[in-house]
Amino acid sequence: MSPEEIVDGQLAAYNAGDLDTFLTYYVDDVPVHAFPSGDVLTDRSGPAFRERYRAVFAASPDLHAELVSRVVHGRIVIDQEKVTGFMGGEVRAAVALYEVGAERIERVWFAV
Repeated sequence: MSPEEIVDGQLAAYNAGDLDTFLTYYVDDVPVHAFPSGDVLTDRSGPAFRERYRAVFAASPDLHAELVSRVVHGRIVIDQEKVTGFMGGEVRAAVALYEVGAERIERVWFAV
């Protein structure tokens, strides 16, 4: 799969609230960073990644991320999204930068 197809797959699983499928698109212990600082978001990285998304999916039955725009440059995919239904109805703007390896997402940055 191409980097774009991998990111598309995780987005579809996110929108379906399918934790197990969502996790298959990420390496185990995926590091998640704040952008632009690069600081590791320990509440979202590595072992905490699974638990964070388990809690988000459980508390957000209407969760949906709409892709607003995308930039693909080699192994880097940058998505701008409009997220609705977050944690009981919150609407958020989100920007995520994914570094994609041969088969999975290897690193993520979220604009914070």
